[in-house]
Amino acid sequence: MAVDLRALEMKEYLRRALGRVLRTMKNVPTDFLPELSVPANPDHGDFATNCAMQLARHLRRPPRVIAEEIVAAFMAKEHDPFYVDSVTIAGAGFINFRCSDRYLYRELETCLAQGSEFGRSNTGLGKRVLVEFVSANPTGPLTVGHGRNAVLGDTIARLLEWSGYAVTREYYFNDAGRQMRVLGASVRSRYEEVLADKDQSFATSARVVQHRHDYRTKRLADGEITVPASFPDDGYLGTYIIEIARELARVHGPDLLDAKDDDCFERSAKQTILSDIRATLERLGVSMDNYFNEKSLYDTGAVTETLDALRARRMIYERDGATWFKTSELGKESDTVLVKHTGEPTYRLPDIAYHVDKMKRNYDVVIDIFGADHIATYPDILRGLDVLGLDSDRVEVIIYQFVTLLRAGEEVKMSTRKANFVTLDELMDEVTSDVTRYFFAMRSAQKHLEFDLNLAREASDKNPVFYLQYAHARICSILQKAAEISLVSDPALTQLSLLEHEAEIALIKEVIQLPQIVVSCAQAREPHRLATYLRGVAEAFTRFYHSCRIIGEEREIALARMALAQATGITLRNGLAILGISAPERM
Repeated sequence: MAVDLRALEMKEYLRRALGRVLRTMKNVPTDFLPELSVPANPDHGDFATNCAMQLARHLRRPPRVIAEEIVAAFMAKEHDPFYVDSVTIAGAGFINFRCSDRYLYRELETCLAQGSEFGRSNTGLGKRVLVEFVSANPTGPLTVGHGRNAVLGDTIARLLEWSGYAVTREYYFNDAGRQMRVLGASVRSRYEEVLADKDQSFATSARVVQHRHDYRTKRLADGEITVPASFPDDGYLGTYIIEIARELARVHGPDLLDAKDDDCFERSAKQTILSDIRATLERLGVSMDNYFNEKSLYDTGAVTETLDALRARRMIYERDGATWFKTSELGKESDTVLVKHTGEPTYRLPDIAYHVDKMKRNYDVVIDIFGADHIATYPDILRGLDVLGLDSDRVEVIIYQFVTLLRAGEEVKMSTRKANFVTLDELMDEVTSDVTRYFFAMRSAQKHLEFDLNLAREASDKNPVFYLQYAHARICSILQKAAEISLVSDPALTQLSLLEHEAEIALIKEVIQLPQIVVSCAQAREPHRLATYLRGVAEAFTRFYHSCRIIGEEREIALARMALAQATGITLRNGLAILGISAPERM
């Protein structure tokens, strides 16, 4: 079936047309693909390619001469005036293309017709993706650092869903191992302390007195804290531990004092903390499809099976009472401990088993979101998959840098185990979930993020979230006022060709980019580019708003401008939805 070129988006039309032109030229490699970009200076056009310069060395001709040949062939055989208004050559051989107004009006009509679906595509139709993110240990509440992970993972998932992929969001929590035992012991110590409190009715009972604590002072890097003498040296010091202990005392009284081990304290703490984590994520707009627990890997024997499979491939050996993985034979400088001399596995072994489980679930792509502290460890997981004959190329690891909170220009000190961390809930209490999501999404994951609390709370154009939401609210206000004077746009009758002002054309060009922006952000796993794009849309609308009056203008022009404002609202609303941010109609 022949392809209707006029059903294509501009960039795809140019890519195909240029590809056909290049295939007619002598000595151009058959696998050469022209690259298209958006010029930094809009005066240079809407799209540009440097393919002439890329081919210069291979063809042994000046790039400008090659560019002239490409342009001549394009204009003779591939030029469609519906898409392209002009083609020019700049500098050493850049080829610049300018969109025709007819194409712009067609795309604007598409935006208006699709409404809430504008920006969606079928790029990933039929493909399944697993996105594992957050995955914080159930030993405490989610902190600011976990927030960046949550927003990054969820926004990537949303971008993929808008691009047609079937996405599963998964949270992997480590509920096995030493950190859980320390958690249980921390709660038990605080539980005994709560029971012995003078305000408790059973504080003087014999059983309670028997478990009464002496106290000691723990010196921390940033101060001191008093804890019961029985409190673990590396125990969890947050007030949430005391709250869990108080609830246990309320429900069970002193009945848990005679427990032979800390299992019941550990279970209760895990359940409470996981429940709080789920509530925090829901508040942030993150809904997990699956919670996968590490302990299940031990219960099903998956950890043992994974170790046996590595041993069967002669990639395991014993030394100094520990079990080692021969990673030095796989490109790493040294070998890696999988089981300590104590018999307890390191994180790498269950993590490899977990990824084996992921591979068996037949996802086309598995995406892991890790903090920068994992940069040296995750390659061992991929090496394990390779040794076991699994396709590690299906696993994509996204590493994000950490977050610094700033207040009045000063860093807010945080220490997760020392009880002076800032929780994600506290951050949302102060700046709202919308602001939290946008600030975490607006910078590249590869860059350290400074979260400016003063800016986040500011209700002005300096605050990017306020600026975007205010632009959307202003559009809603304009449309409401127009409706009050019976100025209602009908897309079928609106003459979009009346949109000729420089600010109108510039805004159209911004608005219609959303579908391609979503696809490119999804493919690159880079949500920050969507945030940057939406800022550009809002800025273009502001220029349009100040240059092109709607109410009070001649009716046909007013209706056309209303249609453009409506399309801008659609783009902002849909883009904010992908970022997980609301688009208020009033501010």
